[in-house]
Amino acid sequence: MPGLLRGVARTAVISGTATAVSNRVSRRQAGRWAQQDRERQRTYEQDVVPPAPAAAAPAADDMTSKIDQLKQLADLRAAGALTDEEFAAQKRRVLG
Repeated sequence: MPGLLRGVARTAVISGTATAVSNRVSRRQAGRWAQQDRERQRTYEQDVVPPAPAAAAPAADDMTSKIDQLKQLADLRAAGALTDEEFAAQKRRVLG
């Protein structure tokens, strides 16, 4: 009986050690894969996806400059430097 108990205990220790090593290897490999996925995603976003804020900012700046130009044209018309026809033509050009 002591020989049988010693054999069972030895098998349990070996099995437990193998399981622990296997789990550690699996976690390490999963970590590597996750890191590779993050790097691929980052590369994809840099290469393929255009940055949204940069695209939105010029549109706002462009609209602001158009509004400023229209105000200047209105001031010139009010001052008598532009006729109504000239104002309308310049307005169409600005709004394009």
